[in-house]
Amino acid sequence: MRALCWVAAGELGVREVPDPELRNERDVIVRVRRSATSGGDLPLLSGRHPLLRAGDVLGAEFLGEVVEVGPGVRRHGVGDRVVVGASVACGGCWYCRQGRHSCCDNAHADPAGADPDWTRSDAGCFGRPRLAGGFAGGHAEYVRVPYADVSAFRVPDGVDDDRAVFGADAAPSGWLAAELGAVGPGDVVAIWGAGAVGQLTAWAAVRRGATRVLIVDRHEERLQMAERHCDAEPLDYRRDDIAAELRDRSGGRGPDVCVVAVGAPPTRSMADRFGGRHVDRPDALREAVHACRKSGVVVVLGGTAGFVDAFPLGSLTERRLTLHGAGRPDLRDVPMLLDRMARDELRTEHLATHRLPLARGPEGYALFRDRADGCVRAVFTP
Repeated sequence: MRALCWVAAGELGVREVPDPELRNERDVIVRVRRSATSGGDLPLLSGRHPLLRAGDVLGAEFLGEVVEVGPGVRRHGVGDRVVVGASVACGGCWYCRQGRHSCCDNAHADPAGADPDWTRSDAGCFGRPRLAGGFAGGHAEYVRVPYADVSAFRVPDGVDDDRAVFGADAAPSGWLAAELGAVGPGDVVAIWGAGAVGQLTAWAAVRRGATRVLIVDRHEERLQMAERHCDAEPLDYRRDDIAAELRDRSGGRGPDVCVVAVGAPPTRSMADRFGGRHVDRPDALREAVHACRKSGVVVVLGGTAGFVDAFPLGSLTERRLTLHGAGRPDLRDVPMLLDRMARDELRTEHLATHRLPLARGPEGYALFRDRADGCVRAVFTP
């Protein structure tokens, strides 16, 4: 079958790879109908992920049709249209029973070969290097889905593919950010990053009762999209004094909840990171910590294994801030979000700004990486 693979630093290619096969009784095979680019893919494109190997199949967000079912699968049958959560989780460990699937103890693709110094959860993920816990991704014609009763969800009739594909990761990430921030009625929420996850965080904050949602970016088309579709107030950091605007629009206190949804910075070699050189400088995170009101909440979304310097720890402690991080969402909210899509409460298809065949996957990723031509997400059809 054809799949979009990492080839070398800065180079992707559509290659012929072996068809997936059932390996465990709880597996299904899915014929992919849609797959989407993701901000978590960007560090992989540079080739600076130390565990990446040529031929690794990318793609954490996808949906498709079940074509083969293992004997232990109970909730799915051949012909079901399913969206597959980005996290791979067993469903039975302590973390899964608490609804924290992204912390699953058992779903790492290759726990024996994992580097103990590599910052990771034990949960698996599609489209990531195997030694980092990953499974072959969804930018392919077919995908093996482990623990399918836990990770795959039937798409309601009437919800089209371009809407439902964002139920895999982007929409659950946005909902999780609002949940971690304990967003409630009357809150002022500020979000850094007006990509798909940032916009869906804004949507979730409004649905949870936030009085004002402010979204910070520099791409005018994204800010306009967030204002039009998510009821967010746009702030362009090229021309607005962000700190002053956030104070003015929150009664002088600062936002109750600040969410950093700007994506992961490029990861660097283990030697560089542990040697203290070239550490990542989290400008948006520092701004969010300084902007947040006393005893407020800061939420950081997106997987990054890098270290950071110049982190304002004193501001965090002296002003009693709570800091939450989430590399991937859990799976528990996917059915609820699909139901909201079916009721037309959650519309996400506008985020699919570019629709391309899988054969043009490298072009789609270039548009997505460079934010060219107004690209928010590129969606591929095999």
